[in-house]
Amino acid sequence: MLEELKKQVVKYALQADKSGLCKHRSGNFSIRDTKTNYVCITPTGMDREEMTYHDIIVLDLNAVVIESETSQRRPTSESLMHLEIYKHYANINAIAHTHSRYATAFSVLKKPIPAIVYEILGLGCKEGFVPIADYGRPGTLSLAENTAKALKKSDVALMQAHGVIAVDTVLKEALLKASYVEELAEIYYHTLVINNGKEPPYVPDTELQKWEYPAEITLLDKNVRTSK
Repeated sequence: MLEELKKQVVKYALQADKSGLCKHRSGNFSIRDTKTNYVCITPTGMDREEMTYHDIIVLDLNAVVIESETSQRRPTSESLMHLEIYKHYANINAIAHTHSRYATAFSVLKKPIPAIVYEILGLGCKEGFVPIADYGRPGTLSLAENTAKALKKSDVALMQAHGVIAVDTVLKEALLKASYVEELAEIYYHTLVINNGKEPPYVPDTELQKWEYPAEITLLDKNVRTSK
């Protein structure tokens, strides 16, 4: 089971690299095994194009290395952040931490990304914006605690002067959320430029909460797979 999770970590870490969400050796990714609570996480200081599932480290929630097939590899220096999030949220089993450019620029300014388009609805942003996790030095428990706190009302957050954190039950969806954050950040940036620095109109939180799947669409019957 852990071997399959390791392969998924490599797959989506490499996908993040190829899509430009985090280049070179930046960013880190993990998946929690729901049976053991062990965490499969990317190693520190390794090019993702050279990474195989044998390089993925297994930790327990107390930051004890359980398995390292290639003994020279160490877990990412930001492992405490991943573990702190898993400790706080039983429903989170996958984490993507990226350093995408537009989103990171707003994290430097400590500027939350507002609901300029409806897509923010899929990011679990209960207050209508992508929140900011307060600054913490990378690798420290302070960073871990601040980031976990920011995820109380959202599945994504900007990390002050650092990057993006996105969570889900599976890594594919966590990475997708990180991608959406970058798209939102880029749109927000361009609207500010076009509008001479003035804030664009936002989609009100009350409007976001009204969304529901269209009742006018007739779906297939789940049992016979034909229209009702």
